[in-house]
Parts: sequence; C-alpha cells; structure tokens
Amino acid sequence: MKKKLVVFSGAGISAESGVQTFRDSNGLWENHRIEDVASPEGFKRNPKLVLDFYNARRKQLLEVEPNEAHFILAELEDLFEVHIITQNVDDLHERAGSTKVTHLHGELKKARPIDSDTEMFFWEKDLNLGDLDENGVQLRPHIVWFGEMVPEMDMAISIARQAELLLVIGTSMQVYPAAALIDYIPSHCKVYAIDPNLKNSFADDANFLKMSATQGMKKLKEILIMNR
Repeated sequence: MKKKLVVFSGAGISAESGVQTFRDSNGLWENHRIEDVASPEGFKRNPKLVLDFYNARRKQLLEVEPNEAHFILAELEDLFEVHIITQNVDDLHERAGSTKVTHLHGELKKARPIDSDTEMFFWEKDLNLGDLDENGVQLRPHIVWFGEMVPEMDMAISIARQAELLLVIGTSMQVYPAAALIDYIPSHCKVYAIDPNLKNSFADDANFLKMSATQGMKKLKEILIMNR
C-alpha cells in the first residue's frame, strides 16, 4: 500500500517557471494596492480594474510551462499516494501530470458568478464586464480574495490529517488560514521542506533542503525512494 505524501506548495515552485508573484517588494500588487485588486470591496468599487488585473495574470500563465520540480512531483505518484495542497492559482501542477491537487486560493483558469462560490466555469480568455452565467449574473475570477472564506479549507484539513509524509515547498506558510494546516498533520508524519531562503521552522535539519525547488525535488526524490 502506497504511503500518503501530502505536499504544501507555494509561489516558490512556480517562480522557477517564470510565474511572477503578484506582490512586489513594496507590498503593491503590480503597482496596485491589495485592497483594490484582491478584495470584494475593490471589485465593487472598480470591477474593470480587477478583471483587467487577473486577465493579465491569466495571459502570463498561458506563456509559461511546468518546471522539473512540478514533473518530479507528478512522477512520485508511481510510488506514493500524492496529494498537493497549493496556495498557487496557476495550473502548473496539473499540466505536469499531478492528479490530486487542491487549490486553497482559487484558480486563474476558472470563473464563477458573483453570487456563488461553488458554480465554476473553465475560463482561459479575458473575463470582462458583461460576461454572464445562464442566469444573467456577472462572472468574476475564481480567486479567494482577502476577507473571503477559503472553500477548500475543510478538504485540505482532511487531507493533512492523513499525511504519512509531508513536503513543504516554495512557501513560508505564513499566510493564514493555509499556515494552520501544519497543525493538523499526525504526530508520526515525517516532514520535509525545500526552500533556498527560508529559515527552517518545519522539519529536522537533515530533512530541510536549502535549495531551489528543482534542485530540492531531485534530491528529495532520491531520499524518498531510498527510505520507502
């Protein structure tokens, strides 16, 4: 029976594919205040600005490809029961071949009516004012904005509770509620972490790989196979 490997992934794994992080060093998101492009209030004030912001993000996503770290995670499904819980809104895990991916913060390639967080539409083109569902309701990006509930949180907690192995890759686990997931893993779960910059707060030093996502996944694959 395959061991359950749960992966918490963040922006660091997608950055190696050329996906730009939304937030700049000055705290702005592409020269916009977070409140203006990542909150329900911002959408009410200026929906066109918000739609244009995510249209640009979606276009960029169509120009990048999964990197080797994504592909190695997909390959590990041959050896482990892998479930990825990601804070990323891109689809690079899926495009690399991973089959069990839970997106905590939504997905760029999906849209939903402004009055629902369960009805989804696959969406790759620009999303504009006047794009409506069959009931005439305006569509919005399927992104979890600040102040909104995280619909997939209960599912993520359930997955975390079943972990036998945990990998934290490309995320500082500082953003809540996602950061709380670490508290739900079983006491017997072995924890690994990959990040070139973070201070280790997740794993035994021997299991903390201070490397890029790709370098770290190459090394971790060897470790996991050896210790199966």
